[in-house]
Amino acid sequence: MQILQPEGWPRPKGYSNGIAVFGRQIFVAGQIGWDETETLISNDFAEQFRQVLKNTLAVLKEAGAGPEHVVRMTGYITDRDEYLAAGKQIGAIWKELMGRNYPVMAFVIVAGLIEPRAKIEIETTAVLPG
Repeated sequence: MQILQPEGWPRPKGYSNGIAVFGRQIFVAGQIGWDETETLISNDFAEQFRQVLKNTLAVLKEAGAGPEHVVRMTGYITDRDEYLAAGKQIGAIWKELMGRNYPVMAFVIVAGLIEPRAKIEIETTAVLPG
């Protein structure tokens, strides 16, 4: 995996500007903060974020991949202020579950998600070295 950081650009916090990879691609559908029984685990933003990452890692594991293979994430959140307020918790959860891998990321604020109580949904792309 090659992190693409143009000369003179400030290093982004918590993500990469670009990544170049070769290998087997793995695509994970949008995951929300529910458990394996499709029960939303909490109304708390940070706890939903934790569950989203746990769900994502469970799907990646099925392909023999882990957090170090994640190259791209696109997140959809329903409340910008709630996301920003949970920033420190999100950072700690990220470090706990994803380590020091900072993929290419984008987050979009949306009016709502299909599951009415869901506050965040993230879809992920990972690449296993080939």
